[in-house]
Amino acid sequence: MVDYHGRFAWYELTTTDVEAAKTFYADVVGWGAQDASTPDLAYTLFTVGGVPVSGLMGLTEDAKKAGARPRWTGYVGVDDVDAAADRIKQLGGTVLIPPTDIPNVSRYAVVTDPQMAALALVRWYNRGPEKPSAPGKPGRVGWHELFAGNWEKAFAFYRAAFAWQKADADYGPMGTYQMFSTGGQTIGGMFTKPAEASIPFWLYYFDIGDIDAAAGRVKTGGGQILENPLEVPGGWIVRCTDPQDAMFALMGKRSSKAVGYFARGAPRDPSDPRSRRWNW
Repeated sequence: MVDYHGRFAWYELTTTDVEAAKTFYADVVGWGAQDASTPDLAYTLFTVGGVPVSGLMGLTEDAKKAGARPRWTGYVGVDDVDAAADRIKQLGGTVLIPPTDIPNVSRYAVVTDPQMAALALVRWYNRGPEKPSAPGKPGRVGWHELFAGNWEKAFAFYRAAFAWQKADADYGPMGTYQMFSTGGQTIGGMFTKPAEASIPFWLYYFDIGDIDAAAGRVKTGGGQILENPLEVPGGWIVRCTDPQDAMFALMGKRSSKAVGYFARGAPRDPSDPRSRRWNW
């Protein structure tokens, strides 16, 4: 059994239009869809080669009335969900959904860090997840990025909560970009968010092949490209929203002839709720 404590072990999209999300992500990322509903909950598994890699469910009416919006949530695997949730509270975080059982599947909780970035905790019961995939495997999450209120305070929290370690760091005009590792593998980075991001949040990067082709599929499918593809060590990234305005990102390769093809879109009408693209 793979030790998943402190590793991201699952990803879940909650949205206002489940059928549209199935179509969009099938086209953009290449995922299949498998029904995993129970009598009490409609649930879809996104799959790669028949292997579940993330989940999809609709926002409840109560959640909508409370102001919840479409979003991706990452689940961090822990040995004991109850103990981990208590630890989160002791460190200044908040438990939004207390430890809860999904019979014969998992025990989970939804939490925020002290700066209000949300994520979830999970412990699987009768499931033996495969070893975390190496970066670059198509259709999988290859990077986890925290837009923090203050990255140094955020890192101290996650180190205490999950024993994450500092990896390399980049320094630039936007400040420090601190990468972090667990189990000897660098899995993400964090930095202090730009002012236009109203609250801290986690962003997840899906590995794909051709970044420009995938960005084109985002636009064709009704999503939005938030910025031109950016070159990073090992490839290119692009940050996007899906048609229901859930934010996600893509990472992949780019051919030289494609450089400059995607231009930043025209500013949205400020009265359009979708124009507030950093309010996650």
